[in-house]
Amino acid sequence: MPRPTDGVEAFEARATEAELDDLRARLAAARLPEAETVHRAVPGPLRWEQGVPLADLVDLVDYWRTGYDWRSFEERLNRIGQFRTTIDGLGIHFLHRRSARADATPLILTHGWPGSISEFTAAVDELADPKDADAPAFHVVVPSLPGFGYSDKPAATGWGIEQIAAAWVELMGRLGYARFAAHGGDWGGVITTVLGGRFPSHVLGIHTTYAEAPPGLTTEGLTTVEREWTEETRDFWRNRAAYAKQQATRPQTIGYSLVDSPVGLLAWILDKFAEWTDNEDGPFETISRDDVLDDVTLYWLTRTGASSARIYYESHNSVDPELRVDVPSAITVYPRDIAKCPRPWARERYRRIVRWSSPEAGGHFPSLEVPEHFVKDLREGLAAVLAASPGAR
Repeated sequence: MPRPTDGVEAFEARATEAELDDLRARLAAARLPEAETVHRAVPGPLRWEQGVPLADLVDLVDYWRTGYDWRSFEERLNRIGQFRTTIDGLGIHFLHRRSARADATPLILTHGWPGSISEFTAAVDELADPKDADAPAFHVVVPSLPGFGYSDKPAATGWGIEQIAAAWVELMGRLGYARFAAHGGDWGGVITTVLGGRFPSHVLGIHTTYAEAPPGLTTEGLTTVEREWTEETRDFWRNRAAYAKQQATRPQTIGYSLVDSPVGLLAWILDKFAEWTDNEDGPFETISRDDVLDDVTLYWLTRTGASSARIYYESHNSVDPELRVDVPSAITVYPRDIAKCPRPWARERYRRIVRWSSPEAGGHFPSLEVPEHFVKDLREGLAAVLAASPGAR
């Protein structure tokens, strides 16, 4: 039975009124450019060809300033339960919700960029205490990556995916979870892969929406659909990943804008919510304005635009080509995600794939786009993982 350990302290999120007033004042005084030259009145993806359309940004900025309620998000975080601990000299913030079920399995959920712990807040209760008594239950831990949210900002290099994965093992151990399951997408998926590959004695198994194959594989033997996946993924990294190159090479430079201008931060992140989700004309077809602003406001209030970007400097293209994952793995590939790995390629790294899922809808942020399906798919994937893990209950 887990018991409290030294070094873990309760934490409460609470922005000052002065900080919120400053945000609203900056939004009111924002200097905006002219409209994009590909502006079209007819809805469709071409409206976003040059980035976030001016009209869409103006509407969202107005709502952020006059209608959005940050306090409700703070209350949600505090209700789940927030904590901080220091690992390798860095303060790590995390949500922790223990299940009431005696048969619950410890589970760590890791977010990516431009996401945050906000991606998982709506799923925590249902994962911890599912309404269906036959569904698996979990003791849920959701850490903020170093340099993100209420975690500390690293003051020196070194906090890449390998060190983060090792820190997560230490974190779970401090909570009394010697063995646990892990899930992640985006950078969280990469870190989850490292967890499964480097720490099999601690990790019961993994579920990821971001499988990454070893380099050098060919398309020979792939199905037509799988070949299309590889072409779409190649096109993304060649033609639509300027943000990653910027953050991998000059995170400090873009960081000034992201920390100083709430409108600049909003546009930088909103562009990704728009392009990476399953929609035809903007992210709000599938994600609420409040969900986007919960995430962006967390970045703003914690001044983490620069520090979060540095995960690319630390870890872009840094997965060990020889890394293999031998723990049971469940992989879900959403149709509108930015990178889709064919199953034959995935098998070259994940040696025990016990469940493979390709839903009909959803993109890079499934917990926000298709939340009910996300929870169901995660449960089913983890159930398959635990059934195949000899160390699971």
